[in-house]
Amino acid sequence: MRDPSALPSSERMPIAWGVSSKALGTASESGDLHAVVPGAQNILVAAIDGLGHGREAALAARTAASVLKKRGDEPLTQLMQRCHEELRHTRGVVQSMALFEPRTATMTWLGVGNVEGVLFRAEGCSGTRRDSLILRGGVVGYQIPPLRPAKLHVAAGDVLVFATDGVRSGFSACYPENPDAQQAADAILAEFGKETDDAMVLVVRYLGQPE
Repeated sequence: MRDPSALPSSERMPIAWGVSSKALGTASESGDLHAVVPGAQNILVAAIDGLGHGREAALAARTAASVLKKRGDEPLTQLMQRCHEELRHTRGVVQSMALFEPRTATMTWLGVGNVEGVLFRAEGCSGTRRDSLILRGGVVGYQIPPLRPAKLHVAAGDVLVFATDGVRSGFSACYPENPDAQQAADAILAEFGKETDDAMVLVVRYLGQPE
């Protein structure tokens, strides 16, 4: 991924992001996937965890990612419903999504299942200022709860971290101070990744509206 700050403003994305993942044991593919979908006025990011692990989990996760990449400009509730319909004949997934809207300096997020999401505030680098995504039980493709997205204001330097359940929740204790999103994702996975499941960390640093 190119450094967004080095791009002309007309090409610059409002985020910098990095993802780090690993499959369980010697498995050839992981059931934990991500999606980053730039739109004309916003950008969608998502972390997807196919139930279990192995081939069937990866298939379910790929199906969800495909829906998001094709329909990324739709509202989050509609996207989740579309994924739910497409996944009915798969093992199903749990997933969390966030939609950044630079024009209004807001982020809307929504999660079904246990993909943890934390928004760290730049002005609270000690780790004292953060918002956690409210997760609702369910499995996309099997049964989903009433969907209630939440909208937050964001500022340049705020960092969103999504982590699947192969990552211990202790990662949420401290702001990822490394300015490089990829290095931050690698560091979180190295420190908090479990050896008993597929694992993935998606780190998204909000850069603000390009000037």
